[in-house]
Amino acid sequence: MANSDRYAPGSPGIPPRLTSSAKTGVGTAHGSQSPLWFTFSHGILNELYYPDVDQACMRDMEFIITDGKNFFSEEKRNAKSVARCLAEGVPAYQIINTCNQGFYRVEKEIITDPQEPVLLQRTRFKSLKASQGDYRLHVLLGAHLGNAGYGNTAWVEDYKGVPMLFAQRDGSTLALACSVPWAKRSVGFVGFSDGWQDLSANKKMTWEYTRAENGNVALTAEIDLQQTQGEFVIAIAFGSNAAEAANRARASLQEGFDSALNGYTRQWMDWQSSLLNLDRPVVSDKKNVYRTSTVVMRSHESTHFPGGMIASLAVPWGFSKGDEDLGGYHLVWPRDLVETAGGLLAAGAHETARRVLSFLQAAQEKDGHWAQNMWLNGSPYWGGVQMDETALPILLVDLAWREKALTKEDRLRFWPMVRQAAIYLLRNGPISPQDRWEEVSGYTPFTIGAEIAALLVAAEMADLNNEPTVAVYLREVADDWNSAIDRWMYVSDTEWSRKFNVKGYYIRIATMNAADDVVPQEKIVVKNVTCDKSVQLADHLISPDSLALVRFGLRAANDPRILDTIKVIDALLKTDMPQGAIWHRYNGDGYGEHEDGSPFDGTGIGRAWPLLTGERAHYELAAGKKEEANKLLKALEDFSNEGGLIPEQTWDAADIPERELYFGKPSGSAMPLVWAHAEHVKLLRSLRDGRVFDMPPQTVQRYLVEKKTSPYTLWRFTYRRTSMPYGQALRIETMAPAVVHWSGDDWKTTQEVKTKDTGLGIYVADLPTQKIPEGTEIKFTFFWPETDHWEGADFSIRVGS
Repeated sequence: MANSDRYAPGSPGIPPRLTSSAKTGVGTAHGSQSPLWFTFSHGILNELYYPDVDQACMRDMEFIITDGKNFFSEEKRNAKSVARCLAEGVPAYQIINTCNQGFYRVEKEIITDPQEPVLLQRTRFKSLKASQGDYRLHVLLGAHLGNAGYGNTAWVEDYKGVPMLFAQRDGSTLALACSVPWAKRSVGFVGFSDGWQDLSANKKMTWEYTRAENGNVALTAEIDLQQTQGEFVIAIAFGSNAAEAANRARASLQEGFDSALNGYTRQWMDWQSSLLNLDRPVVSDKKNVYRTSTVVMRSHESTHFPGGMIASLAVPWGFSKGDEDLGGYHLVWPRDLVETAGGLLAAGAHETARRVLSFLQAAQEKDGHWAQNMWLNGSPYWGGVQMDETALPILLVDLAWREKALTKEDRLRFWPMVRQAAIYLLRNGPISPQDRWEEVSGYTPFTIGAEIAALLVAAEMADLNNEPTVAVYLREVADDWNSAIDRWMYVSDTEWSRKFNVKGYYIRIATMNAADDVVPQEKIVVKNVTCDKSVQLADHLISPDSLALVRFGLRAANDPRILDTIKVIDALLKTDMPQGAIWHRYNGDGYGEHEDGSPFDGTGIGRAWPLLTGERAHYELAAGKKEEANKLLKALEDFSNEGGLIPEQTWDAADIPERELYFGKPSGSAMPLVWAHAEHVKLLRSLRDGRVFDMPPQTVQRYLVEKKTSPYTLWRFTYRRTSMPYGQALRIETMAPAVVHWSGDDWKTTQEVKTKDTGLGIYVADLPTQKIPEGTEIKFTFFWPETDHWEGADFSIRVGS
């Protein structure tokens, strides 16, 4: 620290914020030598991520143009932006920003150096109305190292005679350099002494602060246009210290932009050429969304933790989020990860899918489940449990095997992971503490469908690994859960069934108390809405999740119950937009902007999801309606933005231009949503093959062809049935060895059955109740031999309804 440092005033700056979540493009080098990811929107760079894809380290970087006297223009606010890929299927971009007043044009090309964590932006500045020398061009960069705006320190320094600007926080350093000299440099605190404040007030740089410590900081520099013909390259490099970052910046600039571009493009084109040809004809100026989808999926993978993929290089409503929202969507959700791996398998990217399975195997918790979401090193972020996130990795192993992405040795290797996950499902399912939308606990169609399919896959693998007893038990539980779906989640004679003239329908969720038949008037607490809307009746909550019963092979597409459910779904959740049909997650959803367009802040109004258009298209294909599926595919693609990115949500209300919200266009939640791009690629593959790509064959064969049902009624302490059909055996399940003491005549006579070990830490006792008359109450209790004590309470279940 030099004595001559000029310290910037205004520490620590205004509260930091991230930036728009509605990205126009995302990118990274395809190889593993450059752990740097970038995003852009509104014509400027947004978040950069380093040293891994879950660590945001820059808010944004833009140019500010002045004339030194009266003119002030920000390219992100005062210019019209057009962006395109430099080559199809390669996330290298050209951005052209033209001043709204017609004074200038900025042309940029953006890539990362494939050999180093350095972002390169080749820039051409052109004056359109005056001479080049009449303008002053400045770069403004907001540092945000280590996922935080506060705690950053910025300074000005030369590296081996090359003038640079630096920012540092928690062991990561950013160096900003240029291929032409800086005319001036300054660092400051955002909102007080940053370059925007200086330039907006004075139309030229009058501040030249050399250090801003421990706050929300920004770097500002003026490009010396007198030393160039308007063309130059900016480098943003990263390292563990200033010397490392500076060295990388200098070396990359010396190597040259064209050399980096050639290597960057070659890597991506080599990978794209290895994928299946699922391309559709490109109409006029529309993007090849297939190649965009493959880029998006692959660009979200970690280099340090191969196979780890985050949900999105965006923070929902990021412009309203500060340091308190560390994770955003740059976390690993096992569900999103499996869906993404499925999309990559559909495209033929077998190697990447294998890496995903290896990542999942390493990240699995001791008890067999996966965290709700996690950092790339496997550390949980939120503490919830979603049972589908334990089931889906099992299904991915099977899908990868069917796609010949796994060898026999691979399949054997993943058996311990599958076995442990299956044990968790058995011991804790079928109810889930959270549904796939991370909100409500209970029985939900998507989760239970995934669980049942996963148990059958695990049974098949148990057979292959010489565990026939385990395989039999897994199938028996799957059969029971499948047989119980209608009891848990199908309702009839309700307000909706009468209003929409249907016999009945599947509901979004039933509470954890519904061990027997669903209670239609059961109250469900809905999240993300105001208190006056938070309590809803179970039979009033509808979701397209019910179609997962078809996707997972548990119900036929033409099943009358499914057809009736679709009528209710479409009446309550479907919106027709210029692009085509789109659906909401469920009625009463609160995860979205408020009515006035202000960002979601814990409450809001859920908007329509393009992802659900893709899921509906898969249903239509399963129903034999390929033409309708193709229409929905086109709609899904048309919901993408000008860069081909598919948003999480689409604005479904009247235009609010001042908030950049337009009917049928992306909302402010998150874009891209990698899961949506995976669904898009799977739909392309499904349409090519003429069948649903990821439908498990085990469920189709067992329940739609063989029509297997369960001979048992299952009872356990977490699933206390109070009634059972006549003619079935009562199976008692415990988590420790027990003797079941029971009676079918009010304890006048008694019998005892010892539990048997299933080999999975679950013990079962099958009571021979098949011939007990309807109306009989079966009573039972437990003796626990390991602790030598009786349960001390009686339990009962009635034969017949």
